[in-house]
Amino acid sequence: MSFDSSPIAAIATAPGRGGIGVVRISGKQLGSLIEAVCGVPESKLTPRHATYLPFKNTDGSVIDQGLAIYFKAPHSYTGEDVLELQGHGGPVVLQMLLTRCLEAGADIGLRMAEPGEFTQRAFINDKLDLAQAEAVADLIEASTEAAAKSASESLSGAFSKVIHALVGQVTNLRMLVEATLDFPEEEIDFLEKSDARGQLANIRSTLDNVFSQAAQGALLRDGLNIVLAGQPNVGKSSLLNVLAGSDVAIVTPIAGTTRDKVTETIQLEGIPLNIIDTAGIREAEDANDEVERIGIERTWAAVASADVILHMLDANHGPSLADEKIVARFPSSAPIIRIWNKIDQSGHRPAVDVMNDATHIYLSATDHLGIDLLRGELLRIAGWQQTGESRYLARERHLIALKAARDHLDIADQHASLDNRVNDQSLDLFAEELRLAQDKLSSITGAFTPDDLLGVIFSRFCIGK
Repeated sequence: MSFDSSPIAAIATAPGRGGIGVVRISGKQLGSLIEAVCGVPESKLTPRHATYLPFKNTDGSVIDQGLAIYFKAPHSYTGEDVLELQGHGGPVVLQMLLTRCLEAGADIGLRMAEPGEFTQRAFINDKLDLAQAEAVADLIEASTEAAAKSASESLSGAFSKVIHALVGQVTNLRMLVEATLDFPEEEIDFLEKSDARGQLANIRSTLDNVFSQAAQGALLRDGLNIVLAGQPNVGKSSLLNVLAGSDVAIVTPIAGTTRDKVTETIQLEGIPLNIIDTAGIREAEDANDEVERIGIERTWAAVASADVILHMLDANHGPSLADEKIVARFPSSAPIIRIWNKIDQSGHRPAVDVMNDATHIYLSATDHLGIDLLRGELLRIAGWQQTGESRYLARERHLIALKAARDHLDIADQHASLDNRVNDQSLDLFAEELRLAQDKLSSITGAFTPDDLLGVIFSRFCIGK
């Protein structure tokens, strides 16, 4: 991939005031900049050791005093020479220091770093593969302890190691196929002698296991979008408050209190759940005003993109015609849990009842009855298991690549199963599907990733990382 190799600089710490702030520079020939800003020659900075000194302005005045740490290539985060200046974390002093560095490095072409450019250089210089590079951003953005641990696992190379092992298995199988195609005169019964079907079955089984763990890791990263939907005044906001553990939504006996969606993110066994409380659904002509009508429209938009729908009903009454109309408009892609609320008034007991159309849970949001049953069902839908297995903090593109690889392996299996002895054509097709599966798997770690996708991935990083 093409990239600008000019030296780069940026403030590496978060915006705002803090005890410590860091300005990071990466590139080649940083000697003149070090001498200008730190007042000492490059040789006086022992690599990977902190040196306390003043950071000097153009006229020799002191901008700040702090630590200079020099990382000599290739032993640095980016694989290039890296200078980190650690001073006080005030935004003004950090901006002054950055401006001074850019001024002092003008002769070597020093420029401001783009978002994610330090990590991009680490990827280009083989310090990280693409999955590890993405784990850097995921670790920074982790919203739960479980997500942070899984991101750390991926950053250490656990996810990449599994993918590399899969690629290796596919490569070995491809080698056997290619050898058979290259020497047809040997008349080797490829499928029988090399147990190609057995090898392929093992690869597919391993891939299924990786996909399962990656899918759960994706939940840790992105969370599960759960929409509370139902008629006005059935207790949607009350349930949101119970799940959130605080009064995040207004609750009154007046129907139609919620006029727009209210979103609250909670943690359940480390999985982020984005609970979305919506305006009560009724016919548009029955809305009290234009604001409520717009709220109802937004409710349906939230329902359409939900991972799970909690259909709230009043346990004191059976489902009405309006409820049946609501159900008819629910998307078929999302699991539906029927929540029969207000059992403190109806006389029902907390219970879970699984029927053909959905899971039914009887609870009382007011008296906190049956809430654990709902939490358990949400964990079940999320695929949560209380095991010690590592979960990779996968992204949507990883899941797409894994699924595409599995599709190619399925087709390869079909070609291998056409008859007891494959012919040249089916063997060619078998080999081609293995190649395509290998490319999809390799795209996860960046071996075969288009430049435009790399640009999108790194542009979403923060500046300074």
